Amino acid sequence: MARKYFGTDGIRGRTNEAPMTAATAMKVGQAAGAHFMRGDHRHRVVIGKDTRLSGYMMESALVAGFTSVGMDVVLVGPMPTPAVAMLTRSMRADIGVMISASHNPFYDNGIKLFGPDGYKLSDADEDAIEALLDAEPLLVASDAIGRARRVEDARGRYIHAAKSTFPDKLTLDGLRIVIDCANGAAYQVAPAALWELGAEVIPLGVSPDGININDKCGSTDPAALVAKVVETRADIGIALDGDADRLIVVDDKGNVVDGDQLMALIGVSWARKGLLRGGGIVATVMSNLGLERFLGGHGLALHRAAVGDRYVLEAMRSQGFNVGGEQSGHIILSDHATTGDGLVAALQVLAELVESGRPAHELLRQFDPLPQLLKNVRFKGGAPLEQDGVKQAIAAAEARLNGTGRILIRKSGTEPLIRVMAEGEDEALVAEVVDSICEAVKAAA
Repeated sequence: MARKYFGTDGIRGRTNEAPMTAATAMKVGQAAGAHFMRGDHRHRVVIGKDTRLSGYMMESALVAGFTSVGMDVVLVGPMPTPAVAMLTRSMRADIGVMISASHNPFYDNGIKLFGPDGYKLSDADEDAIEALLDAEPLLVASDAIGRARRVEDARGRYIHAAKSTFPDKLTLDGLRIVIDCANGAAYQVAPAALWELGAEVIPLGVSPDGININDKCGSTDPAALVAKVVETRADIGIALDGDADRLIVVDDKGNVVDGDQLMALIGVSWARKGLLRGGGIVATVMSNLGLERFLGGHGLALHRAAVGDRYVLEAMRSQGFNVGGEQSGHIILSDHATTGDGLVAALQVLAELVESGRPAHELLRQFDPLPQLLKNVRFKGGAPLEQDGVKQAIAAAEARLNGTGRILIRKSGTEPLIRVMAEGEDEALVAEVVDSICEAVKAAA
């Protein structure tokens, strides 16, 4: 059954346009609240948000929805997505909500839901809530309406939890770290955690104004971070995205380090210390073939999942892995968190940096990636991948690679984009086949 509201990561869209309206948010609160009303205890929901302008509107609408079906609301304000997941579990809440469109521009927003265990909802739960969204809400009597209150120490709770994942015997004393918080949800907690561990912190992207989230900053646009690391001669740079569930690193020479290299570092390190479970790590079909070869050289496996951190996590949980993630920087360390956590992943990288005594440009280059190119083609509607011209272009491109590489074409689950990726031994050939497919998609779209 086609979904009207939920996508690959909750509900997302341009604010004040369907489905991302205040009216929809109130319905989500009513539907999700009704779905999780189980038992006769006083029910509770934790709601966090990032810093985009529409967050206040969506927060108020969700509060109205949840309280109208009898659920109490705990508001924690701007907080990373993993912090909301952690607080949902630690506060024994029935459900958690993060209001964020992650790395998208300010004019988009989204609603991510977590169950009482701190994990993102299953497809079955989302389908059940979807079915309730257009039904008449189950409003409670006036004396059973829920109450809402703000928790002022939520930031401190998350900082403590994040710091507890860093080895007790280590400190960040002597390290100069540039941290780019994308003017997003971690603008207070991430610099504070690094400072409390002893680092000299140089903050970027910590002045949110409602519209500058992810704007020329953060993990999707690290140019400013690169410049600041070089300018200040920092030991390392850390970039988070708008809701701080992904991480990109810049080494001391100004080189950008993606999630594949970070997963390689953490995976091999944990294996060496006897901490790695599953005999390898989980990544997605987008991860570089070089990562797979590198892990194989260390006797470790790479299990590939569909794109999306929820699918990575599903594979981790079902097959017993405790390290997984995406090339884009979603890194899930299930010993410490129930979802991707950019700050926690960064602390694992920093621990390796301290223990090794090596400069970041040496430590973080774990393997030589194969030439890989990803391009996005925006489309207005329809199904361009089903057009004969696109199918013929893909077949021709695969024939040109002739087994020396691979092609991956997929439709984005969060934006109207077709993502075209190829990798192989010949960089020029990779660029040619990607361009040929992109042109075919543009013609079909």
